[in-house]
Amino acid sequence: MIRETGPALATVLALLGILIAPLIQPAWLLSLLVILFSGVLLLIKGTRYASISIIVIAALYGLGLLSLAVFAATLAIVVIGEFAFRLSGDHARSYVPFILTACITAVLAMWYVGVFSPLTVILGVLVAVLLRAALNGRDDTLMIEGLGVAMAMQLFYEIDYSVDLGILTMAAVITLVFVVLSYRFRVADLSGLFSAAIIGILLIVFADVRWFLIMLLFMMLGSLATKFRYREKDALGVAQSHGGVRGYFNVFANGLVGTAGAVLFGITGHPAFIALFLGSVASAAADTVASEIGVMGGDPYLITTLERVRPGTNGGVTVLGEGVALAAAVAISLAAWALGVVGPDVAIIGILAGFFGTNVDSLVGATLENKGVFGNAGTNLVATLAGGIFALVLALLV
Repeated sequence: MIRETGPALATVLALLGILIAPLIQPAWLLSLLVILFSGVLLLIKGTRYASISIIVIAALYGLGLLSLAVFAATLAIVVIGEFAFRLSGDHARSYVPFILTACITAVLAMWYVGVFSPLTVILGVLVAVLLRAALNGRDDTLMIEGLGVAMAMQLFYEIDYSVDLGILTMAAVITLVFVVLSYRFRVADLSGLFSAAIIGILLIVFADVRWFLIMLLFMMLGSLATKFRYREKDALGVAQSHGGVRGYFNVFANGLVGTAGAVLFGITGHPAFIALFLGSVASAAADTVASEIGVMGGDPYLITTLERVRPGTNGGVTVLGEGVALAAAVAISLAAWALGVVGPDVAIIGILAGFFGTNVDSLVGATLENKGVFGNAGTNLVATLAGGIFALVLALLV
């Protein structure tokens, strides 16, 4: 009973905070009141981290780091959404009521204070469920979730990017279908799915659906490459763990640079950022395919010394791996050309960038990753960044 009462009281406090927020100025005064009430709530069992989360959000608002709209929406998402999650049983399907409740209450909270920014709300909700899935089981999840949601929402609120509601709805529907299918076929875990949903929304909203299709092609190529002779790779000890199911680390490592390119293109309209996007995605595809298929090409050569090493060694390359990497970069770049995202000149740049990026991955793997400086996700991020910048520079020169 106490377990249910604590979150309910936190929800009541959040609602009160939202209702009185526009009425009490300056912001630090409301912040002080909310913090005092939350301090009392700390004394009630089961409300510790919910109270701390509210205190953190209120403090950020009082310091002027959050707008009134983001303050109200963050309380709605983190506290009220969490309450809906717990009421529905705290399992995988509980994310559905979390998302629905958080979206509805956050939009209403923003509307109540005179702001309508559905893109900010959707991204805030996705960040919330991503952090909840990624940090599942940790006591301080709610506290970290509150901070992450507040900062992410404030960022996009300040960008103030104008998006047509129809396009945003289309983006939400497309990513929802993608998430459901990916979950069914176990392409990624929950954290990976939510991070992919964030990327999908940003690609469609800031660029268009064709950019999402290019990223989707990369994901399909990666999934097929992972399943290629999986039992043999597993027997050799070089197969992806968990059956190749991706988490948020892997999704962001391969998609972050491309997503940044899409956002920058949407804000500035500069065509060089198209090359940044294509080069990073081509690199991600080339590297993934090279790692998953090239490992079956016999004993690889270490890229730094050309000596023979065991299959699966970081920095090891094979002729088969280099060949399929080039083929993957060609597939991504030709798809971008066929969809009309790039012309033939930038498509060629994408091919070169993809091949360059996958070999940067091998070089970083043979040096920094083998020394423990980077993990696999860090190496992938460096490779996609290298491929993206390589393409961007070539596009500017051409």
